[in-house]
Amino acid sequence: MSWFSELYDLYEKNEEKIGRVEYKTRQGKKGPEQVPLVLLPIFHTTVAAQITVDIDSEGNILGASRVPDEDKMTIIPVTETSNSRTSDPKAHPFCDNLKYLAADYARYVKNGKKDFSKNHKLYIEGLKSWHLSEYTHPKVDALYAYLSKGTLMADLVEEGVLITDEKGVLLEKAKIQIVSQADAFVRFRIIEKADLSQDILNDPSGRYFSECWLDGTLQKSYIKYHRSRLTQTDFCYLTGENVPVSYLQPKKIRNEGDGAKLISSNDNKNYTFRGRFSDKTEAFAIGYEVSQKVHNALKWIIRKQGYSWGGLCIVIWESNLKPIPDWGADTDKIEEACQEAQESEYEGWGEEEEQEYETGAAAAARFKAAMRGYGENLKTDSKVMILAFDAATTGRLAMVENKEFAASRYVDNIKYWHDSCRWLQSKYKNGHNFRYFGMAGVKDIAEALYGTEQKGIISLGGNTRMYAEVCKRLLPCISERRRVPRDIVNAAVQKASSPVSYDNRYNWEKVLSIACALVKKQKMEVEKEEWKVSLNEESRNRDYLYGRLLAMADRIEYRTFDRDEDGKRVTNAKRYMNAFAQHPYQTWKVLEERIQPYLQKLDIKERNSYNKTLDEIYELFDEKEFTNNDRLEGLYLLGYHSQSYELKYRPKKAEEEKE
Repeated sequence: MSWFSELYDLYEKNEEKIGRVEYKTRQGKKGPEQVPLVLLPIFHTTVAAQITVDIDSEGNILGASRVPDEDKMTIIPVTETSNSRTSDPKAHPFCDNLKYLAADYARYVKNGKKDFSKNHKLYIEGLKSWHLSEYTHPKVDALYAYLSKGTLMADLVEEGVLITDEKGVLLEKAKIQIVSQADAFVRFRIIEKADLSQDILNDPSGRYFSECWLDGTLQKSYIKYHRSRLTQTDFCYLTGENVPVSYLQPKKIRNEGDGAKLISSNDNKNYTFRGRFSDKTEAFAIGYEVSQKVHNALKWIIRKQGYSWGGLCIVIWESNLKPIPDWGADTDKIEEACQEAQESEYEGWGEEEEQEYETGAAAAARFKAAMRGYGENLKTDSKVMILAFDAATTGRLAMVENKEFAASRYVDNIKYWHDSCRWLQSKYKNGHNFRYFGMAGVKDIAEALYGTEQKGIISLGGNTRMYAEVCKRLLPCISERRRVPRDIVNAAVQKASSPVSYDNRYNWEKVLSIACALVKKQKMEVEKEEWKVSLNEESRNRDYLYGRLLAMADRIEYRTFDRDEDGKRVTNAKRYMNAFAQHPYQTWKVLEERIQPYLQKLDIKERNSYNKTLDEIYELFDEKEFTNNDRLEGLYLLGYHSQSYELKYRPKKAEEEKE
């Protein structure tokens, strides 16, 4: 189980980050937002807290407040059972919900026939045990002194944190964040007298933090205390040692609300082991601490650099956490990310090789230099792990992808994907339409294949499961050089063959570019043919030539348009494009007839130039293939796009050649 070992090593290598809250910037609905992430200590988890209570070291309350939504993540110690609790009362050791912490809970909450006194009894007995042990901590002593008074609910009402009705009962409709008052989770700050002889601000242990959830010494105190209570040992199937084992595995793997478990045992019901083993311990057992470290490392790396679409979660990392190219990003983003890394860490991309004039040559050299920059920063023995998880039910998490690569091979495979799909792409960037040579990102591919135009952009309309399915199918193509599934290529060709489905011309051009890239890759892998954006004026391929004819018809008509009056007008070539792909010879006869009036509107020099190009294309056709009315393959899109690009940029290219 190498992925288990890699996660364990990841935890051990990043020991200095344990318990330290970091922030990751991500794009939210209202713009960039800071998201907290932490590599958890063993025997700890994270919760969303709603209330903060301030007490002094003697156990006297100093104040209380509601926790703002952006600061709610709180690290708390847990037991094996409390970490997996559902409806049965299982108390956390330090911070918990009001029903566990407050001895006076029943006075302020309408319970009906439900008795919560057991919850508080479990909690206070657990806290007392820690308080009386040799592993106690000043913050534990202070909290025990305060909660033993049994006035938490009354104090919170007095502080105005909890709202009651005229009878002194909590208002049921009142909420803190999105949680009802009665279910609020409480955390504590212990305000101690400042020790001016100590360098409080630069102390790395967190000892002088009043926030209990940031105090590393409190976390270590609990780890020692909890270890002392783990007396029963068994054989660990992962390490081969007799150690305290765990049968209850952590949740919250993909996100904080995730209830699915990656490793789950239900071995005393439904005949899951009977007839093979005498009891569940013989079926499977994992060392408690090993399991904690592996799960905590997985949670951390997912939140740090994982991606989620619907229930699917994909995470990729290098064994030493060196920067590696993002498998799902477009070529332009990979170049930008490498440049940022270069400015902070790399010695450089290396010198770009001199290129003679060729469409996209400079961009290809730039990308090559970027990938070389990634590779030079990796150790020869470093590895890249790819893990993907999905859940068919709410309680069970399936590992749908588990791959391990040499880091250099992974980088080479990413480079191969972008090189083999290299085409002229477009995207919206910095407020305008931006063109680059390379391959679009996976999200853009999914939208091109299955999205629709909504409010001027192509979108799947929140259908995250469709994103997930495209990701699962393209991940092996990108990371392992597998062939792109034929149905994905066909879907892209079909979408690109229907420009009238798009009101915004740039949206269709984006879909067309992605389709061309996928067809190009398919031709190279299946038929060993290499196609480029630059026009192939010698190709005699029927599909390619018909695509060129379609581009000529499109350009001839477009050149007669008035920008003000014909801004949204669609050419006949685009209007008939889908029919042209199905019946090219028959449709071309119609288009050829319809472009004649537009040719006559052009000045004689431009008209002669277009007629000359049309004649050159006709001469390349085999007569039988020209009159063949069978459906065109996707290669016609490459002919169309390359000819369109040549016609659009021909004047600029001619001027450069004169210079």
